[in-house]
Order: sequence, then structure tokens, then C-alpha cells
Amino acid sequence: MRRDAFWNDGVKFSADDVVFTFNNLIYNPKIPTSSRDIFTLQGRVIEVSKIDQYTVKFKLPFKFAPFLRALSQDILPLHKYKSLVEEGKFTFSMGLDSEPGDIVGTGPFCLKKYLPSETVVLERNPFYWKKDSCAASLPYLEGVVFTILSNSDTALLKFLEGEIDYYSLRPQDLAILGPQQVKDNFTIYNAGPSFGSNFLVLNQNPQTNPLTNREYVKNYKLNWFGDKRFRQAISFAINRQKIIKIVMNGLGVEQYSCLSPANKSFYTSGVQEYPYNPQKARQLLSDMGFIDTNANGTLQDKDGNKLEINFFTNADNTERVQIATLVKKDLEDLGIKINFLPLDFNNLVSKLTATYDWEMVLIGLTGGIEPYFGKNVWSYKGNLHMWNPSGKPIAKFEKEIEDIFNLSARTLDKEERRKLFFRWQKIVSREQPLIYTVIPNSLYAVRDKFGNLYPTVYGGAFSEIDHIFLKE
Repeated sequence: MRRDAFWNDGVKFSADDVVFTFNNLIYNPKIPTSSRDIFTLQGRVIEVSKIDQYTVKFKLPFKFAPFLRALSQDILPLHKYKSLVEEGKFTFSMGLDSEPGDIVGTGPFCLKKYLPSETVVLERNPFYWKKDSCAASLPYLEGVVFTILSNSDTALLKFLEGEIDYYSLRPQDLAILGPQQVKDNFTIYNAGPSFGSNFLVLNQNPQTNPLTNREYVKNYKLNWFGDKRFRQAISFAINRQKIIKIVMNGLGVEQYSCLSPANKSFYTSGVQEYPYNPQKARQLLSDMGFIDTNANGTLQDKDGNKLEINFFTNADNTERVQIATLVKKDLEDLGIKINFLPLDFNNLVSKLTATYDWEMVLIGLTGGIEPYFGKNVWSYKGNLHMWNPSGKPIAKFEKEIEDIFNLSARTLDKEERRKLFFRWQKIVSREQPLIYTVIPNSLYAVRDKFGNLYPTVYGGAFSEIDHIFLKE
């Protein structure tokens, strides 16, 4: 560990903080944390111990290839939280009533002020360890102010009015912002396809509600959703190019893999694709026995059940609502009756992870470089295995994916790991448990008053924030 690192309250950063974070927080069953999933290897924990003030020993139960990437884990200060853990109060710490001085870190900035739903004010950390090539202390900026806004439309207006200096724009904002760049002294940066995704998922939950003793999804719909031909038909029915043109102003790419092409380490283009082909979609549904018995434009299955699906997405994401609206039209053209209802995000997440009261959802994930860290989605035991939260595989491919992820964790050869995750992507594209749509480009609008800007898809326009400075 670095010998010149301090917490921003002046206390020395040491091995004790690392050991405390792992043994008293991450591995504490009384404290909820997703980090425990990453650092619990097939049911076994990593032994974390202190050798000296600057050296920590991690003893793994077996080989774990993503280990070094996993060490981006945040470390918390022993001197601030030990007593709270012992008193059983840690879970309630760092709340809205916390004093700024109680929120301690080692990064370039520290918390100065927080006004709920309004503003986060950061100030320069005087104890930050990093220096530039001339040995001058970083960061250059004296502070950063984050304005909390309700939605992207409000953020766009604030940027146009000059009240904020940085805006992560949607492709449809280009028509407004593009012509204003020279006049209003800002630049738009295009970092290419983002890591995130937008996908449809169909509820294949085989369980019954213990409170009502009724199935979460009607059995005949489970039969539809569980047939990969049905999911493939939906994928063929989506006009992704139209979504890119209308919603993303042409700045996006069709997505068929579960990884974005931004992931240079593990992405493969060699997956099964579903270009817009309504004829192919109709054929797949016909092969399943769907016909328009009443000639009213809506299909029925072989038992006479109307092909009707309740469809949700989060209302606060205007881009996602637009995508869902276009998907609804594509599917209705196919003969599927769609009942579309945007919901507030918390309600939507509750349906997905708690009440299981849904049939089809358009949602997304942020993504990242290491595929293994998405195991909570892809493992049939994972808490975000949204199409089947039963904890048991309902299809052969789920067990295949489980085996791939477990093997990838023990495979140290980089090329062999790539091949494993290539295989995973091909399975997902074939089976379509998540029906991917499009990936927008990462676009950033930034005032020209800043220097040392190096926008990337990884960290936005301020990915090297400790080196950014204000021009004179």
C-alpha cells in the first residue's frame, strides 16, 4: 500500500482500514452489501489479514481470475466506523443527517455541503497523495458542485442557461445543442457506444405467490415466454434502426450481444443477430401455433388465449419511454396486443425484484469491463436473475452459463477467459433471455473553460478529474 495516503481528515490510511472493510463490513452478514457476492467464491470467503502497516495478505480458497479487478472495492475508514459496527448502527450511518465531516475518503475531493435533492458541494482534499509531473499537489480545481436535477430535460435547460458546465446529453439533444457550441463556448464530445444497455425481458418465474397461492405469471403465458422461438420472434420484430434514427439521432448501434462493443477485452461480434424481419417473426409465431382466429389483428395461441402482454418501463427515463413506444408499435404490427404503462423507477424495481408482478419490462444495466461482476444477473442463483428468480434453472442454457462463469473465475489465461465469455455471449444471443435493443453513444457537452479534458466511455468527460484545471 502507498505510504503517503491519508484520509481527508488527516488520519493515516493503513492496512487496518483494508482488513476492517473486508472482515467487519463486507463479510458481516448483518450488513447488506453486493460486494459480498463478488468476494464470496463458491460459498467460501477470502482470508484477509494484516502483515504490517502497509501490507495486507489475501488468501484465496482457489484461483480467482477477476481478483485484481475486484480490488477496485471502496475501502472505508476504521476510525470512523468501527464503533458504529460494534453498536449495530453502521447500516444507518452516512444518512441525510450526517455531518459532511463524517463522510471520509482518500480521493481528490471531500464533501463540504449536501442539500438533499438540490446540491452536493465538494472541496479540494488537502491530504490527497497524488502529484503532477512537476511535483505540484493535485487536484488543480478547488472544488466541484453537483446540481441534483429531476430529469434530463431539466438538466438540458440548466446547461443552455449556463447554470451548469457539464451535461451528459442524449442523442436527441444534439439538434438543440449542436448549433449553440461556438456561440455559447462549449464542446460536444462523442466517446462512442456506451457500456450500458436497453433490453426487454419476459417474466418466466415458475413460482407461485405464497400469499395468494396463485402463479406470478399465468401458465399459458409461461409456455409462450419459455419458448425461445417466442423471444426470437420479438427480437426480429424490433426495428432497431428506426429506434437509432428517431430516438438517438443516428448516434447508436444495434445490440445483439450481452456486452457492448465498448468492451474491447471481452466483446465478440460473432453472435446470432436479429435484424428487423417481421416476416421471420410471424413465421416463428406461426410455428408455435399462433393464428388470428377472429381476423381482428390480434393473434391467439392454439388454446384460444389472446396474445396480450402487459409492458412496463421507468417513466423518468424519456429515452427509454420512447424506445418502449416504438417497440409497442412493432409488436402490435405483429399481432401482439401490448398494454404499455410507464412506472416510477422504484415501483418498477419492486415489481422486478420483490412482487414479481410483471410480464414484460424494458430496462437496462450500466455494464463494465469484467463480465464476471455481472454474475448476479447471469447466475440462476443471482439476485438479479430477473427472468427467473426461483434460484433453480428452468432451461439447460442457464446451467451452461453458470458453468461458464464458475470456470471463468478459475481460468487465469486471458485468451481462454475470452473464449469462455465469447461462448456465453453466443448462448445468450441464441436463447434471448434478455432481448437487447440498441446502445446509445456516450455524448458529453462541456464548457470550453476547462483544460486537460480527456472524455472516455469509461469515465465521462471528467475521467481524469484530478488533472482538470480552469483556463485563465
